[in-house]
Amino acid sequence: MQQSDVERIRNDFEQAINEASSLSELELLRIKYLSRNGIITKLFDELKTISSEEKPAFGKLLNTLRSETTELFNTKKSVLETGKTSENHELDLTLPGKTVKLGSKHILSQTLFEIKSIFKGLGFSVYDGPELESDYYNFEALNFPPDHPARDMQDTFFVGEQFVLRTHTTPVQIRIMEKEQPPIRAIMPGRVYRNEAISSRSYCMFHQVDGIYVDTDVSFAELKGTLVSFAKQFYGDGLKYRFRPSFFPFTEPSAEMDITCYICMGKGCRVCKHSGWLEILGCGMVDPNVFKYVNYDSEKYTGYAFGMGIERIAMLKYGIDDIRIFFENDLRFLKQF
Repeated sequence: MQQSDVERIRNDFEQAINEASSLSELELLRIKYLSRNGIITKLFDELKTISSEEKPAFGKLLNTLRSETTELFNTKKSVLETGKTSENHELDLTLPGKTVKLGSKHILSQTLFEIKSIFKGLGFSVYDGPELESDYYNFEALNFPPDHPARDMQDTFFVGEQFVLRTHTTPVQIRIMEKEQPPIRAIMPGRVYRNEAISSRSYCMFHQVDGIYVDTDVSFAELKGTLVSFAKQFYGDGLKYRFRPSFFPFTEPSAEMDITCYICMGKGCRVCKHSGWLEILGCGMVDPNVFKYVNYDSEKYTGYAFGMGIERIAMLKYGIDDIRIFFENDLRFLKQF
């Protein structure tokens, strides 16, 4: 074996590599030169016939040959594989484009945004508060004494003896009045919890928007005007409405506001219990006892408060008859909005 033989083999390999145009041709070259029985491998077997003085130099030459040819082979293979991949994934510009699916806000978020926008236009600010609430803010400061029968109206999740998952967003009213002096005009949206059996009309978690306005000489007529304005902006000018006497521990007098049933348009159906009316919110004048807890002078200040369920508002507007569907994340339902 001479050095010229090694150079000839290198040149032949380089020429063959350059001429290879497919992976199958490249595989034949690998077998011919680099496999266990290939030409370059057999050259190492011939080292046995070389003298001890020449063996180190030829060994280094053969190692260089093997590393260079292996590198050339891998480079060519990468080029051919990339070219094959490109051919398989070539773009067909004549095909129609794919529609990009855009997400959207949940129907409850859309409803809340619309409610907030209307009340902001009426001069109300937006506040929030903690969902884990103390018994004091959730009940006592809202005129629910420990033995008051009105506590039975709330199916409460208790967290220890003194804390609850808030049953309404009304406690935020107390927190606002503790920190600020009248005039106060605010709404408080948020998530609330009730330990209720889950059905088409009730759920263990839902959303509310409470509101309050406190100043001098605030009247029930202002309360009605505000709520009628809201309802007509939200449901439309053709809305029919009525106020019925009711009871809430933190307001006196208290009332509930009904609107014409959106399902049957007042003719009577299963949803409105054949009355033609649907309740949308509760309201009333702030009870003077509540003012005592926040050190407001009830002889000087009066105020009104109201509260509504966002799910109920959405159900009435969009004709949805099952509250559970809001929380199931069914895309067939959500995509409608």
